[in-house]
Amino acid sequence: MRINTGKGTISLMTLIAIWSISLTVNLPGLAVTPMLGSLDKIFPHTSELEIQLLTVLPNLFIIPFVLLSGKLSLSKSKISIVVVALAIYLASGILYLFAKSMVDLIVISCLLGVGCGLLIPLAAGLLADTFVGKYRMRQLGIKSGISNIALVIATYVVGWLSHGNWRLPFLVYLIPAIPLVLSVFLRGIPKADLNPVTVNPSPEVKASVKAASKASIAGSPAKSIKTAPPSGESQDQFGKIGRVKDDFILSRTWSLIAVYFFVCYATVIVSYYTPFLMQSEGLNDSDVGTVTAIFFLAVFLPGFILPYILKVFKQSTLIVSTVVMAVGIILMVIGHHFGIMCLASILVGFGYGVFQPLIYDKATQIVTVPGKSTLALAFVLAANYISISATPFIVDFFRNIFDPHHLNNAFPFVLNAVLLAIFIVIVIIFRKSFVFRIDRSYY
Repeated sequence: MRINTGKGTISLMTLIAIWSISLTVNLPGLAVTPMLGSLDKIFPHTSELEIQLLTVLPNLFIIPFVLLSGKLSLSKSKISIVVVALAIYLASGILYLFAKSMVDLIVISCLLGVGCGLLIPLAAGLLADTFVGKYRMRQLGIKSGISNIALVIATYVVGWLSHGNWRLPFLVYLIPAIPLVLSVFLRGIPKADLNPVTVNPSPEVKASVKAASKASIAGSPAKSIKTAPPSGESQDQFGKIGRVKDDFILSRTWSLIAVYFFVCYATVIVSYYTPFLMQSEGLNDSDVGTVTAIFFLAVFLPGFILPYILKVFKQSTLIVSTVVMAVGIILMVIGHHFGIMCLASILVGFGYGVFQPLIYDKATQIVTVPGKSTLALAFVLAANYISISATPFIVDFFRNIFDPHHLNNAFPFVLNAVLLAIFIVIVIIFRKSFVFRIDRSYY
């Protein structure tokens, strides 16, 4: 079977090989979670600093290696980077099974962060290079769905394995063996797609070299590129693109990074603070686990039905998604029952699940040369991990101002409800801007 990419075809096995990479990108830190409460028993004399390093360092290592991966993709073989990253990832999973101390776990977790960081941009980058237009948007939606459903399934597996030997949950980090075996099929990606900067420009681009240098957005249809207006600034389907530096459209780059940072912050609250909120309401650990799992299931669903969502809501898609997220957060504040918490987590997860693939797709359009799409994705994806790391500090900063005695367990959700209300106004006002506009080609 041949799969249409919008500019040609690739084999089904090649597409499955690219998809399989997404199985691994959301797993770092997962296996450690069930053992955090019993580390003092597993490793006597474990210090609080060591526990903090075990949970924080891997995410911190991911951030620079996400950026390094994007940089390496400009000059090195992308498939080679994928293979090396998967090998490091798999080696980490094997080493976990032989760890004998907290120091071992910390060092191996950092190595896991290195492998995952190198892999994350390419999971989306290979799809961005291979597909264009609505085909790319659909594939990025599927990629988002695969990574999130893998997280849901792995969460249940880890929970089940944690009842045995404390090392067993680390078996989940052997999953990279699957994409590593399938990586041989990545050779089916056309060389011109892996190195799109070397592709001959279209006749429309040749018509205006100066305009094309700024307007040939990765994956944009040729008909969307316009010649330079009298002002000297080029345009594409979203209007003037503004200042360009090192092939990055600066206004789009910073606005997309800022939006993704906020959207990640607004939703990671659910996994960070729901346990404290639900326990204060008298709900048990099983209920907490169910609500968290439902949240990730809700994030996964839009990835597979995104084309239909876009056809229904069209230009209002991101406005509706933001409102849905805000309603979910508000329900978490006022809801005191398990059913309401489940509904709230579905709404927040669904809203975020729509934002995620659309932001990935727009990340490929913040550069003026297709060859830098993976680097662009690396910058945007780094915002996700910075947001995850910064969330506790942001909440604590505002909490020390408005709730210094920590009397209200719902404070993080109240804060987010207010911020999301402000964000809704911003999305409505700037609905025709690059970040929030849904181009007709999407549906």
